[in-house]
Amino acid sequence: MASVRRRGTTATALLALLLTGCGPVAGRQPAALPVGYDSLDGALKVWPARGSLTRDAAATAGITAAVRDWRSPVDDRAHLSSSGILFSGEVAGSPLALVAADVPGEAASWLLQLDRDGQRWRVAHATEYTDPGYLVYSDVLPVQQPTGRRYLTSARVERLLGPDGKVLPAADGITEPVAVPACQAVAVTATLRPTRSLPRGRAADRVLDLGTATAAPRYPLVRDETGSGKRALTGLDTCVLAGERGPFGSVPRRIGDRQAPRSAPESWPMAKIAVRSLGSVTLGGGEPGELEQLTWESATGTMTAVVYRPAGGGAPVVSPADRSTTLQAYYLPVPGQPLAVLSWRTRDASFAAPPGTTRLVDRPGLVVVAQPDRKQTFSLAGTEKTWYRSVGGR
Repeated sequence: MASVRRRGTTATALLALLLTGCGPVAGRQPAALPVGYDSLDGALKVWPARGSLTRDAAATAGITAAVRDWRSPVDDRAHLSSSGILFSGEVAGSPLALVAADVPGEAASWLLQLDRDGQRWRVAHATEYTDPGYLVYSDVLPVQQPTGRRYLTSARVERLLGPDGKVLPAADGITEPVAVPACQAVAVTATLRPTRSLPRGRAADRVLDLGTATAAPRYPLVRDETGSGKRALTGLDTCVLAGERGPFGSVPRRIGDRQAPRSAPESWPMAKIAVRSLGSVTLGGGEPGELEQLTWESATGTMTAVVYRPAGGGAPVVSPADRSTTLQAYYLPVPGQPLAVLSWRTRDASFAAPPGTTRLVDRPGLVVVAQPDRKQTFSLAGTEKTWYRSVGGR
């Protein structure tokens, strides 16, 4: 099986032992993409060929040609023999194909959604799967449709519950349209049948959909095993979170020594979104609002950000992402009063600010100051090490 480019998890590593049968060795590109994906969980074929066009040689050839011509944002191409057509058929009267594309190099796993313009198939939507491992280890995949979101489920899924908690009807693994907002996170929950990798199955395999406005190549589904992500994102605009200055979109991908702005950001979430309260803060003499810290796992490690929820139900304000470290520093663009927020969880540490700094909030583990016009450096001295962070000058 092709190697995983990114760091894996224990569950993914276990599943890798149970799923077998990727395509032939690199360099032997087949004449046509495999139909279905050659992966087994015990005796169960996880991604069998589905859809009314699976036996249509002309459709398979057209899909293969479109995938062969497709390139990732950094100009990588799919390795056809280790990719596979998960679905090819008609949905709501229109041709649709979904391909799990193995892309060696800087982009490992992509979900390609194809439609047909006349007799020619084309890649209409391409999203990069940022979770470690292979796309086909997931059991729920997103389908973007004009009538709303649909999902393609693996053969391990017994049923899928939509955001309203009701069972989503499905045919050939494709659900009926789901009412998913454009810029709001909602949860879908799969019940997984017992298999070799899950002898007891799984009653609630939770996934967050970040909304139908999630722009390619950003993958809209985030694992949410405990439900903490749903709680953390309540009341937040995911389009704001995904923006260039928002937590999920603010750390661009780097390829070598260059930024790759058309790729999914390094800060894009893949799992374990959670929130903790930093306490109430009063800004500008108004009513106290709530300051929170978001954390999540991205493909490049743990990321954090802060969220300020003003009193009275005003729009929350979010910071760009900061990689998880001992002394966190955030720029919080509160209208009319941009702030610098510094937080830490190390006990028995001494925080120091530049002389003359006015601390709007000063409590153990949290300091808030007006965003400096010029860069200033703050420090946190522990028993054996001192950490430094600079803010300001934006």
